[in-house]
Formats: sequence, C-alpha cells, structure tokens
Amino acid sequence: MNKFDQFLRHRQILLMQYKMGDLTKNEFIQESYHYMESLGIKPFTRVDNIKKAVYNYHYFNVNAKYWQRMANDPRNSERERRAYSSQSMECYYQKDLATLSLLRLIDFNCEAYYVNVKSQKLKNKLIEIVIKDPDILMDIDSLNYMGDFDDNDYLILHTKSQIIANALRSRCILKDDKQQSLTEDYINQKY
Repeated sequence: MNKFDQFLRHRQILLMQYKMGDLTKNEFIQESYHYMESLGIKPFTRVDNIKKAVYNYHYFNVNAKYWQRMANDPRNSERERRAYSSQSMECYYQKDLATLSLLRLIDFNCEAYYVNVKSQKLKNKLIEIVIKDPDILMDIDSLNYMGDFDDNDYLILHTKSQIIANALRSRCILKDDKQQSLTEDYINQKY
C-alpha cells in the first residue's frame, strides 16, 4: 500500500474514533497532523487528477487547523503565535486552491450551500460542498474512503473563499439559504 492510501486509511480510522467519542476535535487534528508528518508525504505540485486534489485538500486542511491551534496556544510567545497564524492562513489559502482544482476536475458536479454555525467568525461565510456522484467517488475510493464524517455516499469539503463562492454561484450551484451541515457536530466544536 502506498503512503497516500496509508494516510487515507489512517484518516478513516481517526474519523471513526472521533465519531465514537474516543477522540476530541483537538486530538483528531493533532493525530492527523502527526501521522501525515510521520509518513513524510507532501502535497502534490501538479494536481491533474481527483485523488491528488483530494489529498492536497486534506493535507492543507489538517495543517491549517494544526497551525491555527498552535497560534491560539497561550503557552507560545506572541511572536510565535503570529508566525503560526500566518502559516495557518497560508495553508487555508492552499486548501482553497486544492478545492478549486478539484471542482474544476469534476466540472463543478456538486451541491453547495452556506451552513448554520455557532461561530460568529464563520456565520454567513462557511460553505459546505457535497460531492455525491458515484463515478467521482469511485476515483477517490480505493480503500472505501470518501470524506469528512460521511456514510460513504459523499465527499464533504468546507470553505470560506469568496472566489470559490463566486465560481459556484456563477454556475447556479451555491444556494443562498442556509442549511444544517452534514458535519454539524464537528464544525461547531471548538478546538
């Protein structure tokens, strides 16, 4: 099994542990980050297929959340927190580029809507993108892996990017009405 598939399999195990309450959101993020680091796999520079785009999304998402967590840790100096915050923002930017690459590769074959959230910072900003097409999912699913907290019927991505919102809106995909997230417990849990 290659490192990419190892990462996806391990991630699925962590997702199950999180769903069962064996891991907190912080522990899930930390375990994901450390496992990815231990494998030594970096993001793809050339994203020419769905699997690479999905991996890059997860790579940058895990890193963004990890560095954001470090930026909020009061044990770190102010200078360190600023550096970690900057690193987190860069990872979120790269995650959005991966998301856009994926959407282009699948010709925007998805659903998208704003989600109801408790966080004031995310209110009216967080978009949930849901990919349900079985052919697209089959490209990803070499190990029965599909995405964030699902029933193996879809892949879920999140973004706050106005560029992605505009691209989805221009294709009449993004709904303006807010919906409940398919990962509501996860996105509303602080870390």
